[in-house]
Amino acid sequence: MNSSETNQKDWWPSPAKLNLFLHILGRYDNGYHQLQSLFQMLDYGDELAFDVTCSAASGTDKERTGGNAPTIRMNIPLKGVPDDDNLIIKAARLLAQKTQCNKGAVISLNKRLPMGGGIGGGSSNAATTLVALNHLWQTGLSEDELSALGLTLGADVPIFVRGLTAFAAGVGEQISPAPQQEHYFLVATPNIHISTADVFTSPDLPRNTPAIRWEDYEFEKTRNDCQQLVVNRYPEVAKLLQWLVHYAPSRMTGTGASVFATFSDYTLAEQVRAKMPDTWQSFVAKGVNRSPLLDKLEQQR
Repeated sequence: MNSSETNQKDWWPSPAKLNLFLHILGRYDNGYHQLQSLFQMLDYGDELAFDVTCSAASGTDKERTGGNAPTIRMNIPLKGVPDDDNLIIKAARLLAQKTQCNKGAVISLNKRLPMGGGIGGGSSNAATTLVALNHLWQTGLSEDELSALGLTLGADVPIFVRGLTAFAAGVGEQISPAPQQEHYFLVATPNIHISTADVFTSPDLPRNTPAIRWEDYEFEKTRNDCQQLVVNRYPEVAKLLQWLVHYAPSRMTGTGASVFATFSDYTLAEQVRAKMPDTWQSFVAKGVNRSPLLDKLEQQR
């Protein structure tokens, strides 16, 4: 996408998140894991733009819907991800189906976050799609209804729909806003892909961490229960963590492969980032208690 096209579009933020900790308490009968985590919103992420259409469906959309629904597609398909497998398209189609909306959309993505990094790229994209199109299509769903819809797409989607730094429990759907001191984070990702499913199905994954009370949360007294398993399997993640911890408290987020270090000062975080090997993709972002997506929605109203 060229710079002039980027500047002309009305972009909606799709921010990253960090799991400041991730405890696995056990497993439900349906196979899902019982979790506790603190989701920290960041002021950096992908961007999405939506060109609303009312044209008749064509091609695969027409075959799928019998010609009754307008087209919903990516402007430029995400490399390696067919539209039918893209959470953005799934979210838009789900909203249209739920609300019987007779509008469509051509969706553009400015992809800045690494895929498969554990910082919420796909889930955040889905949430931004639900929030933005609910406004642009004037479908009128409440935040609770959008969150419930998002949960069918992925456990992390409701966090991004609600857009607040928050503690999460259950499979991630039990959300309690938890404002934090706004630190700066250096987020780095090695050039590897880690399968979340492989991590959560591993017999070596801890599944008996005691529950904590949110009021007692301290970063130093928590951990990421997935980290040791990933470090043992992926030497590049271990190397990255060993490098970062020399400069600041560091931890893996989600199931990886991204790792973060916490700083109180933006300049210091950037200075450390400048020393990083080029083989690691990285950025510095501010932790915020309110997602930039909510600010964009408020400006649009």
